[in-house]
Order: sequence, then structure tokens, then C-alpha cells
Amino acid sequence: MKKLSKKETEKKIEEFFSDIKIHTPLSIKKIRKTAMNYKVNLGEKRKLFCKKCFLPYGGKEKVRINRGRKSVTCNNCGYIARWKIKLS
Repeated sequence: MKKLSKKETEKKIEEFFSDIKIHTPLSIKKIRKTAMNYKVNLGEKRKLFCKKCFLPYGGKEKVRINRGRKSVTCNNCGYIARWKIKLS
């Protein structure tokens, strides 16, 4: 397999996340592993899929906001992802 530069890897990841809803959990795992191997930060993109089952959030997940935290419950596995949010 050909080695990619960091810029090429970032471009590949951007293309991948342009339409995440068509991807499978296996392809999401692969792109996440690629990002880790090339030390590319996913940033906000990591919030587009479930951390446990790697299925993309389809817009029907349960979202709750409480005390400066956003909780997103996955419809597939029931995993609850929690992120701090900025209150302005």
C-alpha cells in the first residue's frame, strides 16, 4: 500500500465525511484508523458517528441538553455520547 502524506490524508478524510450517511461501520472504522495512523485530528467530525457501533447518526437520535452537556443516544446500540457545550 502506498504511503500518503498528511495533506493527502486530510483531503481523503474530508472527502469521506462530505456524505457520511452512505458509509458502513467498517468504512468508518477504516477512516478513523487511517486518521490515527497519520496523526490527523478528526475534531468535530467524530461527533457524526456513534463511538461504540460506528453507525452514522441519521438525524433520528435522541438529543438532550442539560447543565452544559449535550447527550446523544444512539438508536442502534443505545450508547450515550456526552459532550460539553459552550453556553453563551
